[in-house]
Amino acid sequence: MAATTAQPMGSLPSGLGICTTAPDIFYLPELVFGGLVWILVASTHVDPPNPLGWVMFVSVFCFVMTFLWMIIFAAGGHKNSSGWAAADFAYHGLAAFFYLSAAVDLAYITFLKKDGSEYRIYQIDIAAVVFAYVATLLYFIHVILSSIRWKNF
Repeated sequence: MAATTAQPMGSLPSGLGICTTAPDIFYLPELVFGGLVWILVASTHVDPPNPLGWVMFVSVFCFVMTFLWMIIFAAGGHKNSSGWAAADFAYHGLAAFFYLSAAVDLAYITFLKKDGSEYRIYQIDIAAVVFAYVATLLYFIHVILSSIRWKNF
């Protein structure tokens, strides 16, 4: 049996421990896929502005908040408090819900534009939809693991 450096689910990691423990190992993939959604949507013509504005808000908000959350955990600002475990669960639940709504909006708008737009723009939009659903999945997995950690705290 291999030795592990992972902390028990009833404690919050700090420092480089966030790179080796679940659910905190999902911070970097959430940043990567959320950033890709942000970049791909921003690189196309935002039309119609209302649903795609929501997608941009969600991708930027979640990117910034996840980065700040990761920095707080890496710096040990949580002081291994159960309140931070609850806040981690709440934030990632909200982020998963936001990303799901943004991914559905983006998929619908992309579906409507399949015949009328330039093919390259359509391909970029398809990639953004795929990455939005991957980000949704990552945040959802993070929520499940955060709820288990919070329950075991």
